[in-house]
Amino acid sequence: MKGIKTILGVLAAATLLTVSFNASAQENANRDADGNIVRGAYETNGLWDNWFLDLGAGFNTVYDNGFKGHAGLATEINLGKWITPVSGIRFGWHGLSNEPNGAWDGTAREHVAFNYFHGDYMLNISNLFSGYKETRTWDIIPYLTTGVLVTGNGDGEFKGYLSNYEYAAGAGLRNEFRLGSRWNFNVDLQWLVGAAKNYSHQGRFINFPSVVGGFSYNLSKKANFDRHDSITPVIIPLPFTEDDYNALKDKCAALEKENAALKDKIAELEAREPETKYVEVGVSSATIYFDMGQTTVSDREKAHLEYFANEVDKEKELVVVGSADLGTGSAKRNEYLANKRAEAVKALLENAGFNNVTVGDPEYDIFEPAVRSRVAVIKVK
Repeated sequence: MKGIKTILGVLAAATLLTVSFNASAQENANRDADGNIVRGAYETNGLWDNWFLDLGAGFNTVYDNGFKGHAGLATEINLGKWITPVSGIRFGWHGLSNEPNGAWDGTAREHVAFNYFHGDYMLNISNLFSGYKETRTWDIIPYLTTGVLVTGNGDGEFKGYLSNYEYAAGAGLRNEFRLGSRWNFNVDLQWLVGAAKNYSHQGRFINFPSVVGGFSYNLSKKANFDRHDSITPVIIPLPFTEDDYNALKDKCAALEKENAALKDKIAELEAREPETKYVEVGVSSATIYFDMGQTTVSDREKAHLEYFANEVDKEKELVVVGSADLGTGSAKRNEYLANKRAEAVKALLENAGFNNVTVGDPEYDIFEPAVRSRVAVIKVK
């Protein structure tokens, strides 16, 4: 028992100490020009994306007051899915085998085996603190576990205490080492707690610490997360220098020259075809984009909205129609997002001086990429 506790302690401490190493030594590929970590937004994760299968084996022991066990075999098989780069779930079977000892002198020994059918919630803290990186060498993933513990049969003085069904819970630390685009090697440290009355005569709880090593394979065609390119923020250099001013001045001069050439071209066309009339077409609609699951207008989209407000007569009648990505979330959730997005844009338009703004019924269109569905459209009547 002392040996396995020492091993678990050393491995857990070493894992936590490497969080800073992951953040400083492995993250060059997901930082911007200023060294800041780049996070989201990510393309919608489909139902069949990022599923994986775990197979592993190792050893375990049993511990409570007066009921101590020798190390035995631990095996497991799990099926899991990463919902986002940070959070995931898995379901599986964890089988353990021991020869508990009622006393340290070797008496009252019997074989104990049990099956643990469980569900886990996983949190990838490497991606949480350092940003998602598909090629990271080492991911650190703590998790919570709960499920049903089914014990085997015992012999000797413990006969009849086993063959029980009970709830059990615990926590673990999954260390995931990348071997390739689909294969990983895992070291899984787990501490499971059950009711001691089913195993011994002493204590309230009984503990099952285990260490399992094994491999995982990504079953899905899509085995990663894609960051949406259009969400990348525009970086404006500060402070505004004289060189910046001169560059903008030259650009304005070039645009004025181009504008003059276009005017000459228009005049030439009008002279050639006098029966043809060219009319200026005003702004008839505008689209405001939202990040996944968000109803707040970003600073970038506020700039688009400001341009629209400057180009449209404030007396015009406007209708704002919200939309959402049908590939993500429930129908009720999508209706909520669509209405909230439309209301947020309506409030900004009213602040800009429009007095005749209404919210229309949500309209859902399936677009690729999905970001084109997470919008609010302003229609000018």
